Amino acid sequence: MSAPQDTLTPAPVRRRIHPAWGVAAVAFLALVGAAGFRAAPGVLMVPLQNEFGWSTTVLSAAVSINLVLFGLTAPFAAALMERFGIRAVTAVALILIGAGSALTVLVNQSWQILLTWGLLIGLGTGSMALVFATTVANTWFAKSRGLVIGILTAGSAAGQLVFLPFIALLAQDPGWRQASLLIGAGALAVVPLVLKFLKNSPADVGVLPYGATPPAADGTSDETAGPETAAPEAAEPSRNAAVRALQVLKRASKVRTFWALVAGFAICGATTNGLIGTHFIPSAHDHGMPETTAAGLLAVVGLFDIVGTIASGWLTDRFNPRILLAVYYQFRGIGLLVLPLLLSATVQPSMIVFVVIYGLDWVATVPPTAAICRQVFGADGSVVFGWVFAAHQLGAAAAALAAGAVRDATGQYTYAWFAAAAMCTIAAVISATIRKDARKTDTVPAAA
Repeated sequence: MSAPQDTLTPAPVRRRIHPAWGVAAVAFLALVGAAGFRAAPGVLMVPLQNEFGWSTTVLSAAVSINLVLFGLTAPFAAALMERFGIRAVTAVALILIGAGSALTVLVNQSWQILLTWGLLIGLGTGSMALVFATTVANTWFAKSRGLVIGILTAGSAAGQLVFLPFIALLAQDPGWRQASLLIGAGALAVVPLVLKFLKNSPADVGVLPYGATPPAADGTSDETAGPETAAPEAAEPSRNAAVRALQVLKRASKVRTFWALVAGFAICGATTNGLIGTHFIPSAHDHGMPETTAAGLLAVVGLFDIVGTIASGWLTDRFNPRILLAVYYQFRGIGLLVLPLLLSATVQPSMIVFVVIYGLDWVATVPPTAAICRQVFGADGSVVFGWVFAAHQLGAAAAALAAGAVRDATGQYTYAWFAAAAMCTIAAVISATIRKDARKTDTVPAAA
């Protein structure tokens, strides 16, 4: 006699790959598509000057507006993602980047480049800033967050690597307008993938975040689970995104670790996007190096940035992030100090060493900074990182504008490189003095 039907229990179906990794893959592609413009200003600056006669200061101002909006949009974008979902905000951001890049081909006056490079692309890239990577990691992953943030951050480097050589070639022949159209097409091409595959949260597909511990039968979490495997803290209830972002800023501003991260990340932005990203190619051109050659060197920076950022994420999961930050900033400062001695009309072995080391260090600071935000601020961590990233971009904007003014005033960038090297040493000291037990000693005010 056969067993009763209701005693048969179907074998559990196990997923081979957690859906979080699929979301991370789409997020990586979105960051690649959004990163096209990151490579553009340095390549397009000289062709625009040649055609319209605009000064370096004018074009640096457009980049500065972009970087300011890039940064100030980030915390509000993080709150918007919490309110309306990651997918909708990401799709709109990519459309803004594509539209701004495409409309650039119509400019013929300097104020118009401020509108396209500055306003439209600034808002778009700000919504796709590195806070996007932390939001995806904190929403979908309860463990290996540092590694995931490193991989997603490397998406920006991959975008620079993919687009930069083509932008440089197109800027030479047939021209900078075709290069702008390529950037716009790259951003828009990712939109269908985002709308189809970028899910907002694990609940959308009926799973827990990757590595999260299921609640026990009595509704409590497994007490033996460590902080890396426990389910993430619940965010505040949905509310006006601007109000949430500002309330988080108010709470974070009372915590001394927040200001240490802000200061360090402002210097980080000044020495990456602000100086090298914007002015390396024009500076190399001043020394007789062809723009395509200089663009190729920046592409190498992007290549090693991928390696360095992923490695930094792996290290962040295992070592004290404040020590990692101090080491990263000091190595960057040494590189900037010797850069004026390395620039020449031809690529020397010493320049290759510089771009490799600088590439490994480019945004290696992101995973440890995001980790400290998460450790100290919990569920507010993504929005807090948005504000810290705003400081990153304000520093980048100030450096981009200041370096352009230094170039116009002195005819060279040497003083800008030396000043940046000194700032990196300051950032290293600030990072090293963040308390090792910041989570215990910094009291984060509770939400009202």
